[in-house]
Amino acid sequence: MSGQPAVLVTGGAGYIGAHACKALAEAGFSPVCYDSLETGHREFVRWGTFVHGDIRDQAKVRETLRQHQIVAVMHFAAFSLVGESVADPQKYYQNNLAGTLTLLAAMREAGCNRLVVSSTGAVYGEVPSGLVSEARECKPINPYGASKWMVERLLADYRSAYDLTAFCLRYFNACGADESGSIGERRKSETHLIPRAMMALQGHLADFAIFGDDYPTPDGTAIRDYIHVTDLADAHVSALRLLLKGHKGGSFNLGTGSGFSVRQVLAAIAAETGREVPRTIMPRRPGDPAELVADPSRARRTLDFLPARSDLRTIVRSAWAWHQKAHPRIS
Repeated sequence: MSGQPAVLVTGGAGYIGAHACKALAEAGFSPVCYDSLETGHREFVRWGTFVHGDIRDQAKVRETLRQHQIVAVMHFAAFSLVGESVADPQKYYQNNLAGTLTLLAAMREAGCNRLVVSSTGAVYGEVPSGLVSEARECKPINPYGASKWMVERLLADYRSAYDLTAFCLRYFNACGADESGSIGERRKSETHLIPRAMMALQGHLADFAIFGDDYPTPDGTAIRDYIHVTDLADAHVSALRLLLKGHKGGSFNLGTGSGFSVRQVLAAIAAETGREVPRTIMPRRPGDPAELVADPSRARRTLDFLPARSDLRTIVRSAWAWHQKAHPRIS
């Protein structure tokens, strides 16, 4: 054991989890990445120790917590594709909800009671135009959002019954890549707008589409709040520091307070790369709201959270640098 406090990062070999491991290491903590590698990447584990395991393996999680003298857990191990959750809800409830219950049981057995959870703006469901605050009632409209909302509900009960302290960080559209270019967004089946657009430019995708151009928005395409993954990672570290100081936690939005439409994002990509993304127009996807933009004021007050890299130009530039390195253009 080093002299640095050890933090278990479930899903630490994934996109956001790997960035969190780097942020923890730079902040003076010792990350312990716990990942099944079902969707994560072993080469992303560059900061701290790696443990290969499933969060539904209660005994292994418990022994990992004890062996590494874990002081807190950051929980990213979840499936997160809206369309897939609609097609296969059982997969999402088994992993996202049942997996979290198993993790919590292992934490209780190991005497670890501090937790920072990856939640999502999808817990809100359909919302009118304007900023979405934490005061809005949560009415998720797809199984992914529902699974995350159920996790938040059970954590509220665990706080009361078991002295758990936990932050649920509801972020909106994570994007961008580490400025070093060493880690970024990569999935076996990519569904997110920015990486799909860049893969289309590189010749890796022949079916890039805008899903819906008839939304009640200024240009007809869906509007989202895009936040740089490194800003997200820094917010998790801020939440962890508060837990270590005795804060009880709560649910907080992580966003910028500004939204961009699909067409605006594609225009920013064209400005950065000098090329237009080839596209077709497809019908709306089930479960996608027209607009989802965070009111981040509560996180700014409590977490001192002010995104430093989440302007659209920085997001696109960092993502493009990563894709050029990780996915060279097909000639």
